[in-house]
Amino acid sequence: MMWHSTLDTPTGPFTYVVSSDGAVRASGFTTDVQALLALVHPALREETRPAADAGAIGAVVRSYLDGDLAALDSVPVEQRTGGPFTAHAWQVMREIKPGSPLTYAGYAELAGRPAAIRAAAAACARNAAALFVPCHRVVGTDGTLRGYRWGLGVKTWLLGHESGPAQ
Repeated sequence: MMWHSTLDTPTGPFTYVVSSDGAVRASGFTTDVQALLALVHPALREETRPAADAGAIGAVVRSYLDGDLAALDSVPVEQRTGGPFTAHAWQVMREIKPGSPLTYAGYAELAGRPAAIRAAAAACARNAAALFVPCHRVVGTDGTLRGYRWGLGVKTWLLGHESGPAQ
């Protein structure tokens, strides 16, 4: 059994899908649960029901939004892919610190394959657990923002939130 819940955030609704053991399987800035379920690997899909409240994961997201940028680090995530690099890259992505975005090249290097810039970009694009696996922290080689499934406005807000107050 999986559960889903939606929270209001400064950038709009944020919905997450979580397994019965508490691992996030999909999340994003949307209310479209079916779109999120389509991102879950077929081997991890289960019957999904709405949660009565946002629960523990919702409290963690609220803490993050309130300024505890490390709060998301404690949330377990369960994703699957066809290849070992992507699974490893997702784990490495969770090590990118708030306020310290990396370029795709820097991310590929951090993942142990400096020449695999396209594979690193593909790992970002295939990430089903937005926010918890912070693909928004990866930017273009020239520092510009590239695509983000939930829109560049959301990515801009998240990066601004993580960079702290203006100096």
